[in-house]
Amino acid sequence: MAIHIVQLGETLSSIAIDYRRTVPQLLQVNPLSNPNMILPGQHIIIPGLPTKESIPFSIEVSISNRTLTLKENGQIRKTYPIAVGRMLYDTPIGDYVIVNREPNPGGPYGSMWLSLSKVSYGIHGTNDPSSIGKAVSRGCVRMHNSDVNELASIVPNGTGVSIRP
Repeated sequence: MAIHIVQLGETLSSIAIDYRRTVPQLLQVNPLSNPNMILPGQHIIIPGLPTKESIPFSIEVSISNRTLTLKENGQIRKTYPIAVGRMLYDTPIGDYVIVNREPNPGGPYGSMWLSLSKVSYGIHGTNDPSSIGKAVSRGCVRMHNSDVNELASIVPNGTGVSIRP
């Protein structure tokens, strides 16, 4: 099972939301004496997700280069062009995992949505391919539909996603 390391300001409820789980699901696998008192640095087990260390793939997003790099066993497998967040809607810097996916999510999200372990953020396709390479999204990582479909066919849920400036 995946492990989340508690960050300053997080609650069990906010962690459950980020991972699209319920608080009772987290409590079932985490023996917490007081669920209202979790501390930064504490490890929380996330049920239903493999550990990212057990997956040979990882994803690195470079906001400044507007690229998403897929690695397999630490070696670059493919680099894709992306769009990132625009002013006031920054793409969040940090380390996340893919928690679930939805083919054909509708709206502006193209042919695939890969949810990140930060609520409201994901890697997704687009119905506006001319936006790729620009800072135009509301913080998500946007890819060509064919690219996000390819990526989704390779990486499982639980894959680590590192987003850097």
